[in-house]
Amino acid sequence: MPRKQRLRANDGITLHQVAEQLGVSAITVSRALHNPDKVSQALRARILSAVDELGYVPNRSARSLASARSRTVVALVPSLSNTVFIETLAGIHEVLHPLGYQVLIGNTGYNTEEEARLLRTYLEHAPDGILLTGLGQPETIRKYLERLGLPTVYMMDLTDDGRACVGLSQIDAGRSVTQHLLARGYRRIAYLAAQLDERVMKRAAGYRVALQAAGCYDAGLEYLNPAPSSVGLGAQMAARLLAERPDCDAVFCCNDDLALGVLFHCQRNGLAVPQRLAIAGFNDLEASAWTCPPLTSIATPRHRIGVEAARMLIEMMDGATLSERQRDLGFVLQARGSS
Repeated sequence: MPRKQRLRANDGITLHQVAEQLGVSAITVSRALHNPDKVSQALRARILSAVDELGYVPNRSARSLASARSRTVVALVPSLSNTVFIETLAGIHEVLHPLGYQVLIGNTGYNTEEEARLLRTYLEHAPDGILLTGLGQPETIRKYLERLGLPTVYMMDLTDDGRACVGLSQIDAGRSVTQHLLARGYRRIAYLAAQLDERVMKRAAGYRVALQAAGCYDAGLEYLNPAPSSVGLGAQMAARLLAERPDCDAVFCCNDDLALGVLFHCQRNGLAVPQRLAIAGFNDLEASAWTCPPLTSIATPRHRIGVEAARMLIEMMDGATLSERQRDLGFVLQARGSS
C-alpha cells in the first residue's frame, strides 16, 4: 500500500510569512527562535504564538522532496532518571533500532513549556514521527502537531478523543488499589502524592471514586505535594500524616518511591506494617517485592508500552489505517504483605 502523503515541517509556511503576520523582520523572527536572548520576552512570546498558529518549523535538513524520510523519531519523556521511563525507552529502542531509526530523546522534566521547546527544536530535524508521554500537552501544541500532520502516539494513558495512544487507565488503576485496601478492612485511607502530573491526579480521581462509593471519603486524608518525588519525601510526608491524622490506617502512595519512604519511616519508628499502617504503592519497582514486608503495588507494563507505541507509530508512518487508536495494555495489582 503506498504511503499517504503528509504535510512536511515547512510545507507552505516560510519565515517571511511569520514575520509579515507580526509586522516584524524575518531576522527578528529568526533571532527569537535561535537566539532568544537578543529579543524581548514579550516579543518572543508573540513570535512563538504566531509560529504555533501558522505551523512553521525551521527545517535544517532542507529536503526538496515532501516524501523524503529522515529515519528519525522524537521520544519525549518526563525523566531520564526514573526507571519507569527508562524501561519505556528501552521498548521503543528495541522496535525502532533494527529498522534503522534514530530516536531523538528529550527530557521534559514534567514541564509543558520545556516539552514545547523540545518539540520545536527537534522538529527542525524533520522527524518521521513523535512519541509523547501523557495527554496533558497544551491545546496549542496539540493543534500545532495536527497542522503538521506528523504521526504522533501518546504513551502511558488512554483517551477516546481520537488521538493514537498506548497505555493503561490511570483512573481504573487508582480505583483498583483503593478497592483492595477497602476489601482488607481499612477505612481511613490516605493518598500521598508528589510531582502532581496528570497521571498522578488521575490516580487520585480513582482513589476518590472508590472511597466515595464505600461512603468513607475524607478530603483531609489527601496529601498532595508538587515537589519531585523521592523516598525521602515519602518519609517526610508519612511523618506529617501520622502526626496530623493518627487515625489513618492505610496509605495509597502515587508511586513506589513514596511508598518505600513511608515503609522506612514506619520501620525506623517501630510502627508495624500492615498492623498499624497498611501501605500500597504504584508502578511495582523491582525493589518493592524484596522489602520486608514486600510492598503492595500496581504493576504497569512500561516496557510493553514502549514496544506497542513504537509499533503503532510505524504503522502510522507507513500510512496504514490503524485498526484501533487506543491500545489498553492494562495493569496488575500485586497484593503483598504491606497491606
